[in-house]
Amino acid sequence: MKHVFGPVSSKRLGQSLGVDVLPSKSCTWNCIYCQLGKTGDYVTERREYYPREEILQEIRQAIESSTAIDWITFVGSGETTLYKGLGWLIRETKKVTDIPVAVITNGSLLSIEEVRRELLETDAVLPSLNAGSAELFERIDRPASGFTYERHVHGLTEFRKVYRGKLWIEVMLIAGMNDSAEALQDIATALEKIRPDTVHLVMPTRPSTESEVRLPSENAISRARLILSRVAKVVHPSKGSMNLRNTEDIIETVTAITRRHPLQERELRHALDELIPDDHDQVERIMVGLLGSGKFKTVTLQDGEVYWVQDSDTKG
Repeated sequence: MKHVFGPVSSKRLGQSLGVDVLPSKSCTWNCIYCQLGKTGDYVTERREYYPREEILQEIRQAIESSTAIDWITFVGSGETTLYKGLGWLIRETKKVTDIPVAVITNGSLLSIEEVRRELLETDAVLPSLNAGSAELFERIDRPASGFTYERHVHGLTEFRKVYRGKLWIEVMLIAGMNDSAEALQDIATALEKIRPDTVHLVMPTRPSTESEVRLPSENAISRARLILSRVAKVVHPSKGSMNLRNTEDIIETVTAITRRHPLQERELRHALDELIPDDHDQVERIMVGLLGSGKFKTVTLQDGEVYWVQDSDTKG
């Protein structure tokens, strides 16, 4: 499928059926930690990049063919709410299934009333807030011109006033940037205005193109939990397990996932072990075959964790 992928294991949403509504990379920000790499040209105008009926048909097909979906999650190869037909897609999806619907967004367009209105029928919205000051916002999120920190917080605050679903704010904790007591206090102050249901504390565990992006220490994580929990419940989501049981074409599934984000090698191996129990040789042959297809390459992080990404020569 062109737009729908998974279900894939999500730290926050269990077995999540992803719906990608954008060409890569279409974004209002150029986040220092982004797993999609650097933003070439900023995109700030909303458009219907693909026919909405085409996307909806893929959603229907995926729902009919899979029994292991916890959430239907609208994401983008960039900023999800840049897709102008998003509200229509959410409404039509809710008509055909009782599976809850989520939208993952950086929140940069929530200052626009039309965008806030389109998201009202979702069950959960997961925007980002990585800084409590304009200076740190510019350093971490590197927004397009006009997308100020004040505008960002205002949009999140206005959305909370009208939204009755689950508002889960994501804070990406980066060592040496926003993990100090002062930086976290500033984030907590902003969160007091926004009033989220939950704060999801996440780490830059996937490969980044920026060498200065580093994982925070355990002490920093504990400090963040302590300070931010004064405002809202803080969770550090544990990752579920990748499920390949309903996959008809493993290479297509892995391609769809790595097109959107790096895939942890041990997660892939574990999923294959569950798919083909007690046959480690066959699992190894599949792994070798996947790498041998020329579609993927591996990236090893400083902590030794290995990720699969699409080979640059095969992206399209």
